Amino acid sequence: MRAVVQRVSEASVSVDGEVVASCGRGLAILLGVASDDDGVAAERLAGKIARLRVFENEEGRFDLSLLDVRGEALAVSQFTLIADTRKGNRPSFAGAARPEVAEPIYERFCDALEREGLRVGRGVFGARMEVSLVNDGPVTIVLDA
Repeated sequence: MRAVVQRVSEASVSVDGEVVASCGRGLAILLGVASDDDGVAAERLAGKIARLRVFENEEGRFDLSLLDVRGEALAVSQFTLIADTRKGNRPSFAGAARPEVAEPIYERFCDALEREGLRVGRGVFGARMEVSLVNDGPVTIVLDA
């Protein structure tokens, strides 16, 4: 499982030109599920992201988490994060979980964030989406679970 986490002042996801989810100050999370991932890993990753200290304290140091700042999250499934580009110029997605496996894991990840007390906007699994965001910092962290 791989997550690209971006600290944002705002973010949204649209399908067919219609905004389906958004968040204010918080984190935009792109989540890729690999074929060997499971729900336990998804819950562990959600807990780590909720507590990831990427927000500044009054001294300007990264010391506060999404929970601390009472931020929001926008979670978007993105199987292309699992791409293998070691050979040739065309990415291989053979390591990505099949949709019927990946979707419940993505949902479990989102549910785990909500159980932390966070407001979570969700993309539409499997849809062609447009993600808009204002990266605050910029701050971007890649997490592998």
